[in-house]
Amino acid sequence: MTTGRIAGGRRPAWAWALALVALAAAASPLIAYWLTNPEDQRLVDLDVYRTGGWALLRGLPVYDVITPAPQLLPFTYPPVAAMLAVPLAMMSWPVAQWVWTVAIVAVLAVTVRHAFRAFLDGVRGVLAAPLLFAVLCAACTYLMPIRDQFRFGQVDLFLLALCLLDCVARRPWWPRGMLIGLATAVKLTPGVFLVYLAITAFPAREGDTRQRHGSAGQRRAFFMAVFTAALLTLLPFLVIFDDARDFWFGALLDSERLGANAATTNQSLRGMLLRLYLPDWLTTVLWLAAVAVIGWYGFRRARRAYLDGDVTTAVALTGLMAVLLSPVAWIHHIAWVVVVLAALAGSGRDPVRLLVAAGVWLYYVLPIPWWGVTLKALEIPVLSPVAGKIVQNAFGLGAIGLVWLLGTWLPRRRAAVAVPAAVT
Repeated sequence: MTTGRIAGGRRPAWAWALALVALAAAASPLIAYWLTNPEDQRLVDLDVYRTGGWALLRGLPVYDVITPAPQLLPFTYPPVAAMLAVPLAMMSWPVAQWVWTVAIVAVLAVTVRHAFRAFLDGVRGVLAAPLLFAVLCAACTYLMPIRDQFRFGQVDLFLLALCLLDCVARRPWWPRGMLIGLATAVKLTPGVFLVYLAITAFPAREGDTRQRHGSAGQRRAFFMAVFTAALLTLLPFLVIFDDARDFWFGALLDSERLGANAATTNQSLRGMLLRLYLPDWLTTVLWLAAVAVIGWYGFRRARRAYLDGDVTTAVALTGLMAVLLSPVAWIHHIAWVVVVLAALAGSGRDPVRLLVAAGVWLYYVLPIPWWGVTLKALEIPVLSPVAGKIVQNAFGLGAIGLVWLLGTWLPRRRAAVAVPAAVT
């Protein structure tokens, strides 16, 4: 019997090609804006990556070089990232800008296709799914954390895609876990997915029946991720020993190399607490307590989502842990909101979930944290200091809310919708 539903893979290639053209058209205003702004303000993080590769090519200490004035930014990533950045350093600056920007668009398309798979595969018609894909990509392009990928030439979306593909790809041609290991070696914060793999591969207690979705394959993925991360961490000690030593025993311990930790752009738990300007010891105690509580809740709910077969939600929750638990998480690190939106939308059959997803999308499109800065500058007695700080922390507080939304509200909503369906 024919259902009338057309599998996503059977749709003609030209339909998907049109969707990619539409995505390019949607992204072109951002690309045109950020690639034509003043040269010394253009893709400054990409310049940091190239500087690391440039230092290796010239035999200079990677963690002593800085980008040209006026940015004067140091290389802050593990040494293997500098090794991987050598090809970028071998390109001319204009070519590197275009290559990286086009790659961001391509990686966003891959991310949306895999994150929203349930949504897209459930759509009927030859053109419907590619058209919906184009709309979703365009919508995600204008999320503030994604806009900042174009603005700064950031690597976050690439790391997100590596972790996402490793978790949701149905028949990966690579050993599962390898991409998570690579992402962890490049920027450390994806290491939260090592925790995710561990807690979903091993039962919490003997005879745990909810471990039915856990498997030897998941355990192999965990060991592969650890092996890959360890290999790529140790490799620089064999090739660029001095730089590896400088990072692990020097640069890594200096969080100020990343920029002003109390700046509005740092939306991690620690960043929000730093903006309260409490005594250092109290800030540290509160931060560790918050990390413990939110980490316990977030990983526990991620495990539950995985065991329930909702891998997208599990990945979204783990990605939010990378944002909240890290000492520093700039706004562009919240690129995980793309996967959050996919988890909330699900198959697209529940209008309430779609409405909630639309609200989250709008929330992260607007530059709300900067409204808090403006509000504080007004110096309205009582209102400005309190309301200003709350609004300034909007994306971090929103991330905490998203953890609850995915961890508690979404399972309840799914159960509430399933009960009437079962009765019917």
